[in-house]
Amino acid sequence: MGKTIAEKILSAKSGKPVSAGEIVEAAVDYVMANDITGPAAFDEFDSLCAPILRDKVVLIPDHYVPNKDVSSAVQAKKMRDFAARHRVKHYFEVGRGGVCHQIMIEQGFVAPGRLIVGADSHTCSYGALGAFAAGIGSTEAATVFARGVLWFKVPESMNCVVNGRLGKHVSGKDIILTIIGDIGVEGARYASMEVEGSSISSLPLSDRITIANMGIEAGAKACIIPPDKKVDDYLKGRVKGRYRHVLADDDAFYSDVREYDGNEIVPVVAKPFLPSNVAPASEVKVEIDQAYLGSCTNGRIEDLRIAARILKGKKVHRNVRMIVVPATKEIFDQAAREGLMKVFSEAGAFVSGPTCGACLGGYMGVLAPGERCISSTNRNFVGRMGAKESEVYLASPAVVAASAVKGRIADPSEVAR
Repeated sequence: MGKTIAEKILSAKSGKPVSAGEIVEAAVDYVMANDITGPAAFDEFDSLCAPILRDKVVLIPDHYVPNKDVSSAVQAKKMRDFAARHRVKHYFEVGRGGVCHQIMIEQGFVAPGRLIVGADSHTCSYGALGAFAAGIGSTEAATVFARGVLWFKVPESMNCVVNGRLGKHVSGKDIILTIIGDIGVEGARYASMEVEGSSISSLPLSDRITIANMGIEAGAKACIIPPDKKVDDYLKGRVKGRYRHVLADDDAFYSDVREYDGNEIVPVVAKPFLPSNVAPASEVKVEIDQAYLGSCTNGRIEDLRIAARILKGKKVHRNVRMIVVPATKEIFDQAAREGLMKVFSEAGAFVSGPTCGACLGGYMGVLAPGERCISSTNRNFVGRMGAKESEVYLASPAVVAASAVKGRIADPSEVAR
């Protein structure tokens, strides 16, 4: 019996052939923590009285930065002090970093065949480049700081195959929401989702990251897209160290195989209060108060370009406030060079530097009771972006931009050819 990508990576990192269901101890390439999850990890690490494996540790303040209050400033200072005390070289200060998952990819920590863990559930994003990446707790992160290894239960793998030519306004966000709408929020519980097919191969890396990012919303331990030349082209001159592609064997066993026709996928929206509550955007005629474009899910330059093309020469609806947040400084600077900031500003949108603030209802964009937001983020649980009485609708950058113009949730074809 052949092996899946997850089995192959965990076999390589544990130094022996392993199969689904086994418990293994595997060598981790990198471990990441942010300003929310880091402080608890730092306390736990200090109690171990062990030297730090500083080359493996990546610290990125992003959730409550710039700091919104004294408590968040204390959290950020604790990370800053820890990084200085232990001479952690991979520390990304405010103004020189951005949203943690995009930074991990941009800065070359992520590559095919690697095993990466992060004290954040959306660490699975890195599977877009062919890595096995999983979210862990702060205590687990502390042990990796010290030992560089972690135990895993080798997950079963499921295969999601998407073939066919995608429509003009259909994106990776529409694909993953369609899959989650099909299998549900527990449909891939503790599985490694392998997502492939001609539709996936046609996507730019940015859309693949969106797909992998939301694997956790189906309960997946990891979400992996087979690496190809597009990944190699992106990593050229960027990646740290060497890597090699890891692909599944032809006779690998999958616990579930799902096939989707890319021709039939349309722009969709996940209605409150689950990412699985999916419907075509054209059928959800709901007025909105806010439109949010950004986050580790859809804050890349490609996402901003899509929204800018729709917004150019138009205005954000008078009853809507639109917030645009590039995921990193690199993306922010590139958007400025390309004139996208001018497009957003002239349309009446508010543009911010990189932060996770609005996504988790932390600050900047918090919703009041009764307000509705169309958002390019990854979760729409009760109270996710503010008041428990507010509502969040998840969608692609194209749907977010079109909705901002119309003042209600809209299919992009309503405002753009």
